[in-house]
Formats: sequence, C-alpha cells, structure tokens
Amino acid sequence: MLRHGARYWIILVAVGLIGGLLSGTFGVGGGIIMVPLLVGLAGMDQRRAAATTLVAIVPAATVGAITYLAHGETDLVAGGFVAFGAIFGAVLGSWLLRRLPLVWLRWMFIALLVGVAVRMLLVVPVRGEQLELTWFVIVGYIVLGLIMGIASGLFGIGGGVIAVPALIAVFGISDLIAKGTSLLVMIPTGIVGTVANVRGKLVDVRAGLVVGAAATAASAPGVALALILPPQLSSILFAALLMLAAVQLSIKAIRAQRTSKPAPDSTTE
Repeated sequence: MLRHGARYWIILVAVGLIGGLLSGTFGVGGGIIMVPLLVGLAGMDQRRAAATTLVAIVPAATVGAITYLAHGETDLVAGGFVAFGAIFGAVLGSWLLRRLPLVWLRWMFIALLVGVAVRMLLVVPVRGEQLELTWFVIVGYIVLGLIMGIASGLFGIGGGVIAVPALIAVFGISDLIAKGTSLLVMIPTGIVGTVANVRGKLVDVRAGLVVGAAATAASAPGVALALILPPQLSSILFAALLMLAAVQLSIKAIRAQRTSKPAPDSTTE
C-alpha cells in the first residue's frame, strides 16, 4: 500500500522541499502547491492534506522569518498588528463559512487574486522601503490581518498570497520586508490552526513531521534565492504563483458547483 511504502515517504519529502522553497522565496505558506500534491500524489483527502500542510508551515515559516530577520528584512511591529487581526479574522472566517453561500464568495476571491497578480506586474517594489507607523497605518495592518484570516477560514488559502502583495502594493514597503513579515504572521496563526486540527484528529502527525522537516530544510535556501532575485523578476514570479492559485480555486469552484446541482428527475423525459 502506498501509505506504508518508501514511495509515500519520498513523496512527502519532495512535497515538503517544494513547499519550503516557495515559503522562503515568496513569503507564502506553500499550501497552494503542497495541498494539491498531497491529495494527488500521496493519496490524502482534502482535509488531511490541509491539516498536514499547516503542520509543515509552522517550522518552515519560523526558519524563513528568522532568516529574513537576520538580514534586517522583517517588520516586527507590522507583523504583530497583522497577526492580531489575522487571529480574529480566522475565527470570523470559520463562522462565516457555516452561514454564507460560497459560490459568489469563491469567484470574488478568484477575481481578487487575478487583480492582485496584475497589480504585482505593474508595481515594481523598491528595496529598502519602510513605512512610517501612524494610527492610520496600524488600523490598515489590523484590517489586512482580518482579511487574511477571513480568507483563510473561508477558502483554505494561506495568508501570504494576500499579505505580501498588499504590503507591497497598498502599503508600499519593500518586497523583502513584506515576505519576512508575512512569514512572521504565519507562525502564530499556523500554531492556532494546528492545535485545532490536532484536537479534531485531522492531522497525520508522522506525515506532518516529515513534510515539515523537508520544508524547513528548504526554507532558508528559498530566502537566499529571494535576496538575489531582482525585484521585477520576483514580482513576475509571484504574479505567476497567484495565477496558479486562481486556477486551482477556479477548478474547485467549478467542481463544487457541479456536485451541488440536483440530480435530474428520473421520472421526467
């Protein structure tokens, strides 16, 4: 059986390496790639793949955030305010998930990703740019965190695909600081989510540890790659990642709409 064979564990290591590299390079959790790979190659169901990915994200994001911080490319204050909003947003997103129709929400979020991708292609971040902290900016950080958390709860998308482009395009800070700050925010939110998943018995602990170890090993090289990538090329690659996320969500939305359609009445002709 694949789950007990050597191929299964090799797949987990490969998925972790890919996710960790993405995490370090772009400041995202890597779930955009890891979840579908765990479902398609490792044979996990969607819930277990998402829970396993969340386990892996915590150590990978920690190493990535520390590496960015060591290079002076993390805004601790901004990260604190964004994380504060994200925690409450995740709770709100989970609450909304049980109450709102998701069809139009899915397509609105897909449109948002496409719009952000286009914006990333048009805006070239300036390295070394930081933002003066004002009350208006603080509120903006908290609102960004809320949006991240809500989107995570509703769509299962890691906050990095929202945080990084928003910090660059809306707040105008350096792409490297945006990536380091995004990874910093993922640590507490990932821990909270993992604890909830462990309590819900959704986590394959051994698989999560294997994927997490591989992702952690690849995170620092990913940061090193981010440091040498020109800002414009980094924006283009990140836009491609957002478009990949949009395509993935579109496929899920179409499948969900098809399965939700009532079966035709067999008595009619």
